[in-house]
This record gives sequence, C-alpha cells and structure tokens, in this order.
Amino acid sequence: MKALSEYLDSKIEETIKTLDELVRIPTHVPPGENYEKAVEFMAEKLHELDFDVEMFIMPRELFEKKNPRLVHLKGERVNLSAKLDTGARKTLLINTHLDVVPVSDGWSVPPFECTVRDGHIFGRGVADSKGGPAALLTVLSAMKELGIKPKYNLNIALTTDEEMGPYSGLCYLADLGKLEADYFLSMDGDSDDITIASNGNADWQIDVFGKSYHSGSSFLGVNAIEKSVPVMSELLELKARVEKRRSNVPASSIISRKTGIDTLVPVLNITVINGGVKQNIVPDRCTLKGDRRFIPEEKYDEVCREFSDAISNMKNKNPDIDLEWSCDEIYGPMLTDMEHPWVREVKRVAYEVTGEEMQLAGAQGSLDVAYAVKVTGLPACCFGIGRRTKSNAHANDENISIDDLKMYTKFLGKLICE
Repeated sequence: MKALSEYLDSKIEETIKTLDELVRIPTHVPPGENYEKAVEFMAEKLHELDFDVEMFIMPRELFEKKNPRLVHLKGERVNLSAKLDTGARKTLLINTHLDVVPVSDGWSVPPFECTVRDGHIFGRGVADSKGGPAALLTVLSAMKELGIKPKYNLNIALTTDEEMGPYSGLCYLADLGKLEADYFLSMDGDSDDITIASNGNADWQIDVFGKSYHSGSSFLGVNAIEKSVPVMSELLELKARVEKRRSNVPASSIISRKTGIDTLVPVLNITVINGGVKQNIVPDRCTLKGDRRFIPEEKYDEVCREFSDAISNMKNKNPDIDLEWSCDEIYGPMLTDMEHPWVREVKRVAYEVTGEEMQLAGAQGSLDVAYAVKVTGLPACCFGIGRRTKSNAHANDENISIDDLKMYTKFLGKLICE
C-alpha cells in the first residue's frame, strides 16, 4: 500500500489531465446532449484496463414515462456498466454520475476546462462529480502497472441524469439488474462526512381555480390568487408542525456547525407560485408547487396522508375554494446501518488516509442512490471529493483542492486493494 500511495502521488498531473478531458465534454443537463461522448471516453479507458464494458441507452419512451417533466430534453440517455472479475468472494459496486449542472455568468475561469490556481482545480463538475471517475482511472491504471490485484470484483456504474431525476440512469441500471454487488460506494459526495443516509423527496402541486373577469368588476369573478391564501396558510401551519420533528440520523458536520441542528430534519417548502396574466384580468387559476423532504423514519404514504388531511381541514373552513392537488415521490429516503461492517470499513480507510475521524451523516437532500439501494438492498456509503461549503458545486468557480484529489486517489486505492 505504501508503494501504491507513493505511486499515486507521482501521478497527480496525469489525474488532473484525465479530469480536464472529462470536464471538456459538456455534459450539462439540461439538455444532456453529450452523454455518449463522456461514456465512450470512460468505456475506452476501462476497456484498456481489462474491464468488460457495456453501454446502456435508456429507451426514450421509458425516459419520458418515468420523467414526464423532462420530455423537452434532447440526446440519448447513455449509461455505462463496467465489470472486472478478479475471482474474489465479494463484489464492490462503485458509482457516480457524469452529468453536471449548467453554468451561469460570473465564472472567473473557463468553466468547461480545468484551470489550476492556488492549489485548486476549477471547472464545472470537478467536485460534482467528475473528479471521482478521474481519480478512479488513475488508481486502476496504477494497480495494473504495479501488478496489484483488487481484493474485490469490481462493478463500476457511471450514469447520467442524476442532476434532473427522478428516474436517472442509475435507477435504470438498478431495474436492469446491472448493480450486482455486496457493497456500494457512491463517489457522489464530499470529503466532509461519510453519508450513509438521506431524506426522501416528494414534489407536490396544488391548482386553485377561480373565474376570470374584468378587474373593474372583479366582484363578478373569483380571484384564484386570493383563494390560494388560505391554502398557503394551512400549508405553513403544517410546515411548522413538520419541521419540529427530528431524525435519529446525524446531520452533516457542516450543517451542525452552521445551524446547531444535529440531526436530519424534515422540511416542507412552497417554492413556486404561478397565477394571473395581466393586471386588469381576474386570475382564474393559481398554481402552487413545492417539495416535502422526509426523514428516514417517515413514510411516503404518511407524508401524503398528512398533506391530504391539511387540505381537507382547509376545505372544511373554506368550502367555496375549488382546487386539485397531487403529491409524487421523487426519491425515497436512504439509511444504511451505521454499525454495518461496510460502513466501518469505509470509515476506517477514510481515517487512515485523512488522519481525521470522519462523521457518519445523513444528507438533507435526496439521492438517486436511494433508489438503487431500495432495489438492491446494498449497504451504501457516499464519500467523494470536494467540500460542502468551499467547492461551489452547482455555483460559479466550482473547484476542488489538489490535496483532496490526492487524498481521494489514496482512499480508493486503499479501499479497493488493502
């Protein structure tokens, strides 16, 4: 392991070059038109490293059925499965996504290439989540050159559309039965904690109906926006009750330090309001949208029932309000037993590489990993490159430190080989 660690240090420029090649393939979604280029790049590299490689394109019909709000996206939804049979007793599944979020104005460097500055590497996707595949290729190449055999059979799933969801490429491979393994490492994470849990996510929508009329005689119409006020008031009362709850799962150390909140919390958000077309027309519809993040201890059916009860209560007080509503599960919650041997193994390796006792934590957000875990039953840990508050993932000047990239190659090498 010492020889591998020293060798990986000497290969950092090669890792950065690989990362640059990946970043230069603009896989931002929307629209996600260049997935095939990124997948072919990784497939060629893994084939040279003796992996059996398969590319899987999600059928358009299935993609649109599972993701009805994404029918406008163009391009093939391409995903990669690469397997290496070493004759080991156990198989390790390693996954992350190759899609990234779009860029906005305000970058100080070109977003779709790597810029090295002040000990950091800048570029869209370096942290979320192309740094992981670049590090993995370096580790696998080093192992082959040094004649080091992995202690696991390896199943690598590099997937797409994680940034859009709800039915990503990882979900598709899970349903195809391509995620066979004993343990699961997701590289879609940061280096601040080891993520072993996440909140579930349900998207909701309420359409409040009125009657359009000239605003000069607005008393002859029904103002849908005004009718939505009691609806929002009831939701805010529900929000107050929901957000008093606490999970038993620890929160991210970063969130704890910033807010004093020590565990995962459920949240209810009103995030979109659409209504009206012109100042002198009484609006006949007002649409409210939001999401409900639910902790691992909560069930989706209970979330929907609670939502339904709130609307019924509002209707009892305001029988003249006409509305329709829906609540759809996007991703369920995820929870891996914190005492599971795989969790202890990942934590041990992370400690030996970083010298820090990594906290086991849950993510306030939701992950497509949760879908894969639900289908496969695998114990899963998420640990990646980058820092939650410093790497600017999804923001301008996304970056990772060179030291974290070095650390991560050593982490992967130790985890796979030792």
